Amino acid sequence: MIPLRPVDSICVTTLIDNSSDALLPDQDDVRRRGSVGASAPLAVQPSRVAQEGQTLDLLRAEHGFSALVEVVIDGHRRRILYDAGPSPDGLVGNLDRLGLDPTTFETIVLSHGHFDHVMGLQGLARRLDGPTPLVVHPDAWRRRRIVGAGGSCDLPTPSRRALEGLGYLVIEERGPSYLLEGALLVTGRVDRETDFELGIPGQYAWLDGAWVADPLTHDDQAVVLNLRDRGLVVLTGCAHAGLVNTVRFAQRLTGIARIHAVLGGLHLRPGPTLAPSVAALVEIDPAVVGPAHCTSWEGHHALVTSLGRAYRANSVGSTFTLGPIAPEHPSAPARRSARR
Repeated sequence: MIPLRPVDSICVTTLIDNSSDALLPDQDDVRRRGSVGASAPLAVQPSRVAQEGQTLDLLRAEHGFSALVEVVIDGHRRRILYDAGPSPDGLVGNLDRLGLDPTTFETIVLSHGHFDHVMGLQGLARRLDGPTPLVVHPDAWRRRRIVGAGGSCDLPTPSRRALEGLGYLVIEERGPSYLLEGALLVTGRVDRETDFELGIPGQYAWLDGAWVADPLTHDDQAVVLNLRDRGLVVLTGCAHAGLVNTVRFAQRLTGIARIHAVLGGLHLRPGPTLAPSVAALVEIDPAVVGPAHCTSWEGHHALVTSLGRAYRANSVGSTFTLGPIAPEHPSAPARRSARR
């Protein structure tokens, strides 16, 4: 166990998600980008159809996930990017609409190697002004396919060589690692303990010249922060390791039992995992739960029914503002050379 340095406040802004809703109002500690939310006005773009010569440039939804994590430590704002979404230009397009400068990202962390969390790195590379650290589990380079009743689907596989060619400084970490001078934990491979979080039964990986069952996605890793006087904030890309496994692993790594928030893709799909996962989350009792990418309609319904006011609706452009001294958003902190 290594102590996780507390931070004064945290802002997590959803940059890519399966849902975009310009009519979603602000909710408690969540600010929205849209015609109703108070976070910021909507961007505009030229239009030859509109009488005014321009139309609203709404945030784009994609099947994938990306989030900006901004923390305040001793009065200084720091930024990392967690995941990059599925398409070459989806992430950078939403960054432009939100007025966010990617040169302020100190480090990029990938939750795992599935394409819907990685491929936006292509467009992002054109906006970066130098080598940017990219923290990834070494199993993220595995070729994978999903096999179901309708046949098989080979997933696009990220290439380390290609990413390095784009200017990323690839850092492989199999176990836990710490960023921002010990204030941000990347879990590395998550221990699997529950008997109900089964991974993806139809997933296979190309290993030693053959397709073999690979349901557990061992490269799945979360980001964990310690919000001063409130507890842990756990951010997941998909939670393929299991939501409950991930939260409990974060508690063991840090020695901190209290969970303030759980955000991100939770992969709560219909089946035997859903009910016990939600029941365990109720026992954990976080103050804020913001489900995103790959959380099914049934998962959202179970969470809002069981958690009540702790549930927060998510969509592209939602900013979760956690802590008593929230940073302004968007902001433009200076890019730092010391990234780890």
